Amino acid sequence: MARPQPIVAFLYDFDKTLCTTDMQNYAFIPSLGMTPAEFWAKANGFGRSNRIDGILAYMYTMIRESEQKGKPFTRQDLVEKGRDIVLFPGVSDWFTRINAFGRTQGVKIEHYIISSGLREIIEGCDINRAFKEIYASEFFYDENGKPVWPKLAVNFTAKTQFVYRINKGVLDVSDDKTLNDSMPDDSKRIPFTNMIYMGDGLSDVPCMKMMRSYGGQAIAVYQSESRQAVEELLAKGRVDYIFPADYREGTALDMTVKNIIRKMAISDALGYENSRQLKNIGGDVLPYQVELF
Repeated sequence: MARPQPIVAFLYDFDKTLCTTDMQNYAFIPSLGMTPAEFWAKANGFGRSNRIDGILAYMYTMIRESEQKGKPFTRQDLVEKGRDIVLFPGVSDWFTRINAFGRTQGVKIEHYIISSGLREIIEGCDINRAFKEIYASEFFYDENGKPVWPKLAVNFTAKTQFVYRINKGVLDVSDDKTLNDSMPDDSKRIPFTNMIYMGDGLSDVPCMKMMRSYGGQAIAVYQSESRQAVEELLAKGRVDYIFPADYREGTALDMTVKNIIRKMAISDALGYENSRQLKNIGGDVLPYQVELF
């Protein structure tokens, strides 16, 4: 039997990881005649005073403020506002370049979003087609296109659920049964050792910790004002690498990611050969982990 093509999965936060600030700040909040500081102060204050999850609080505040100001929005309105997102240097062609590099190493690259931001706004961004799945907060809309309920709310700890979904290949968020079914490690679609999580700060720590615990890689990117915070993540062993948020070809981030892909491709090939030889001599196939230095 031919060796199956290994898959390497990139899992990204969105705000301040691929784009320069919170996605609502570009167009949605200005459309309400508010500054980002005013909106987030209201949303966070509402959440604290009512002991509401922070993600649900900001989603409710979006609806409340838009209605109070006579500017109700539809799903399509939010998608249109995604066109104003400003991406970090090199992000626009990052996915095409990394996919092509993966092919030279004999691996398939897949990209996923795991974000507390809004799926609707991400879908309006130029890069939305690069992702196999977008896991982000989202509204449910009535027959008139009015947002009436949270369809999905992705808070910081809930992000880890989606890592498991990608690991098992159970991408439908309504399918909890299959997600929770027992599954042998060698039947899981993408092993944790073939995952790279990319984020920017404390909101990503649960996923970064998963990566480091299960053999994947965790990378934090930063802007100048957030460098100290990610340096602390590195010092505390919460991430493997930190880099400026510059995705252009030839940067330290670009070159390190390619080296990680090389390592994952080699580890997968060696593990497959080990398993094949054990089967040929009738031995038990043992779990393997190859560490390259």
